Amino acid sequence: MFALPRAFSALLFAAAVAALATLPASPTRADGPKDNVPDKVRPVPPVGNDIPPADRDAIRAGLAELQQLIKDTGPHELLPDVLVYEKAVRWALDYKEIFDPAPGKDKKPPVPANNVKKVLAAGLERAKALKGGKAPWATQTGAVLRGYRSKIDGSVQPYWLIVPKEYDFNGQTKHRLDLWWHGRYENTVEAGFMANAPGTGGGIIPAPGALILHPFGRFSNANKFAGEVDTFECLDHVSRHYRIDGRRLVARGFSMGGAACWQYGVHFPHLWAACAPGAGFSETPEFLKVFQNETLEPTWYEQKLWHMYNATDYCENLFNLPTVAYSGEIDSQKQAADVMAREMKKVGLELKHVIGPKTGHSYEKGAKEEVNRLIDAAVAQDREELPARFKFVTYTLRYSRGPGVEIHGMEKHWSRARVEGERKGQAVTLKTENVTALLLRFAGSAVDVTIDGTAIAHRTEAKQPGVDAVLLRKTGGAWEKASAPAGGLVKRPRLQGPIDDALMSAFLMVKPTGKAANEKVGAWVEQELKHATEHWRKQFRGDAPVKADAEVTDADIANNNLILWGDPRSNAVLAKIADKLPVKWTDTGVVVGKHTYDAGTHVPVLIYPNPLNPQKYVVLNSGFTFREYDYLNNARQVSKLPDYAVIDVTTPPNARYPGKVVRAGFFGEKWELLDNDGK
Repeated sequence: MFALPRAFSALLFAAAVAALATLPASPTRADGPKDNVPDKVRPVPPVGNDIPPADRDAIRAGLAELQQLIKDTGPHELLPDVLVYEKAVRWALDYKEIFDPAPGKDKKPPVPANNVKKVLAAGLERAKALKGGKAPWATQTGAVLRGYRSKIDGSVQPYWLIVPKEYDFNGQTKHRLDLWWHGRYENTVEAGFMANAPGTGGGIIPAPGALILHPFGRFSNANKFAGEVDTFECLDHVSRHYRIDGRRLVARGFSMGGAACWQYGVHFPHLWAACAPGAGFSETPEFLKVFQNETLEPTWYEQKLWHMYNATDYCENLFNLPTVAYSGEIDSQKQAADVMAREMKKVGLELKHVIGPKTGHSYEKGAKEEVNRLIDAAVAQDREELPARFKFVTYTLRYSRGPGVEIHGMEKHWSRARVEGERKGQAVTLKTENVTALLLRFAGSAVDVTIDGTAIAHRTEAKQPGVDAVLLRKTGGAWEKASAPAGGLVKRPRLQGPIDDALMSAFLMVKPTGKAANEKVGAWVEQELKHATEHWRKQFRGDAPVKADAEVTDADIANNNLILWGDPRSNAVLAKIADKLPVKWTDTGVVVGKHTYDAGTHVPVLIYPNPLNPQKYVVLNSGFTFREYDYLNNARQVSKLPDYAVIDVTTPPNARYPGKVVRAGFFGEKWELLDNDGK
């Protein structure tokens, strides 16, 4: 699990928009066979509408006024609450992302750029208030739009928060908070999301006093990668401005949001008091066959990478998490809960599955009430931080924490790692599989651990009662107590790959200023850098930070994962570390173990601990690894390349790959190159 900001770490340890929410939730768009043709991929988001020049000029004038007000206000803690409006309007104009609403019941034509105009008017109102030293929205109840600045790329991102009428801004009471992840709407970019306050439709019936958080999720990416991090950044922002009860967080969502709910439930089971996914998908291969009618031909490493987001692989993590799934009886997306129920049964768990009779892709009224009744009852039980029995499964140290335990090391990534434990007083018995290090949390100042048959006693000088922890490590096949995490190059939480992992925390793209050693490679690098930055904006709704190699500072190296573009001759930063990487790259050859590829036509892409700062990543020549074809169905939006690959650039990039992948693999647990590529 990635590190949460301090404010939220202390709390937890450490949207559908209204116009859409009042309608039956629409299914993830798919055109069947038409969306299974990589050579004919429609754009996502689609190209927006043309609007009359007079409307465009008026919006431009209002935008200029808004920008001046922001400039006049200067630095302010609440400035992101205004900046999100400026960004939404500016991007709608600059990138032709104006999507008018459909005609109403009276069949009148829609108002040109209506959403953008509404956002601009609201932004001007806020900016004027903030310039005058006021922020009325900060103490407003009902639907409140907020904004935060992301630590990933510095972008401002919006979210909606429903604040109950009884919320006392001067009181001390902490409140339950329900997350509601929205469905897939390919034309709902910032302006559409922000223009219409979410209601309480869909699957939400607010419990008394509860807040409801509607993340934007950085567009329609099913809350994966940066979209996943968005939820935690929203939660951190909310926790700094509202009183949230970290023991009463509820995970909810429908359609694409249901997929997100499954994902957050199984990957972060220690966070939630209850989980209520509706429809959506819960894994990649079966869903694409059923819903998309797609014939899959994955590579061996793509199949391994499915373990990152396949909720079915992590279903045992629902052992301690009350979960109530919902499906319409005749909804094709009932498949998601059905496969989860099947996989849960294999590990001795039974899924509570509420089904709306004779219902398609929406909530049936009686079933909705039943789901909410069951979830409210689960939340009332209060979550156990240190349960008497617990189970936790993972396939990657990106998702390393369960109730009372966190895995710090694995024998082999992308194979199942598992911990099962039982607490009796101050005694804890653990059984592990594919685990080499773990952190056990316990109450009090002492714990007697038996792990895989080995007894280990731990005593601490804790001055205050509470939760403490002991680190256990397997060395030479034997478990022992450790005083600190393993040193040196080793895969660990938040430093384990694959390539996409580097774009889930602060990153900087570093462009070359020198001449490439090989002309074809230089042209490919220029094209792929342009593709990476453009598509980061389209899919993750931020401007990718970019600097020239000569401009990179010590602070940049200390604070960011570096995405280095070019070769050791053209990129000065890459030249400093080229001989310290496991894949060697000279003017004549790309060397991977015993194999050498012509450097005139081949490029290595990889992720590795940065030799200039081993606490951060360095990536060579790659943005996020799924491409245009994968935008058409959220179940496809998974990592397509592992820790390293060699690309033949004589095959042009397409909607699926950056060129012909002639070699790819995973590094070992010590970031070493393996003879079998980590198969």
